[in-house]
Amino acid sequence: MREHAIHLIPPASDPLGVLTTTAPVVQAARLVALDEAAIAALAVRWAGASWPQDDADFGALHFNDGTARTANWVLLLDALNFCFWADPGEPRWRITWRGKTLDGYNALAAALTQAIADGRPLWDARYLANLDEATLHEILQPKPDSVEIPLFAERLANAREVGAVLLARYDGQFANTIEAAQHDAVTLTLLLARNFSSFNDVATWHGQEVRFYKRAQICVADLSMLLQGKGVGAISGMDGLTAFADYKLPQLLRRFGALVYAPELAAQVDAYIHVAPGSEAEVEIRAATIWAVELLRRALLAHGVNRTASEIDYRLWVESQAHLPDERPYHRTRTIYY
Repeated sequence: MREHAIHLIPPASDPLGVLTTTAPVVQAARLVALDEAAIAALAVRWAGASWPQDDADFGALHFNDGTARTANWVLLLDALNFCFWADPGEPRWRITWRGKTLDGYNALAAALTQAIADGRPLWDARYLANLDEATLHEILQPKPDSVEIPLFAERLANAREVGAVLLARYDGQFANTIEAAQHDAVTLTLLLARNFSSFNDVATWHGQEVRFYKRAQICVADLSMLLQGKGVGAISGMDGLTAFADYKLPQLLRRFGALVYAPELAAQVDAYIHVAPGSEAEVEIRAATIWAVELLRRALLAHGVNRTASEIDYRLWVESQAHLPDERPYHRTRTIYY
């Protein structure tokens, strides 16, 4: 894939380190390439249309009382926000909520919101630190014809870590973490990655550290979006965040032609063969996703559309939820990071 390599220029200031550490991966990638022409075409199409409005259901799915309790709840939500897919022919984890069947992230948010309504204090760090397996099973109870959520044991460990770290370092309040970060998006992301091991989304590629920080970044973005930038959700420096490299964004970017897979990787992904976490293929897919969004951001800016990478990420994620009959699969990696 070297013939498709392009010269990537990280920003002069990159305190998060995601763009700087992923750029060498993309430039030397063997299995994944970026198509600048396809990215430019997508920018033209988006620039010629109005930016979609926020999903009206977003608020309904999420607990929000406008206080520090909401911050703790969002931290828990994104500590559990990973790996919802099932293997071909297997049922997905689904729940029933207010007469609707939900799966994936929406099901997780709704289940945690319902738990609050049922009297479970998911904002209480001590409650989370001592959360038992049976209680989390009840909170994430699948509908009768469904299955247990994947990586349940890892989710339980992450929930307990949220409670334990908040108690040990921040007097039980994520709001204190936000204060320690001085309400800055990048600083808060780095604090999450440093103090909560489950948020430390870093790979090693040819002996070099590669930062992604998917869930740490999305936690900051979710908090800002849910609280509309007010109170504990008043976060500055959102333009310092990158895309949140998961499995749905690269699937959509591949459909748009922005990502091009080498034949052997395309065959693996299309055959639903798992891609190992930390493998060359996985790191290349995620790094290319980061830079596809960054190049799209720059191309949109050239057309007078000034959007942050996290805003572009959200639009891509919303579009990725629409299933097309001829769409190709996303890469399957069992991991707690996305």
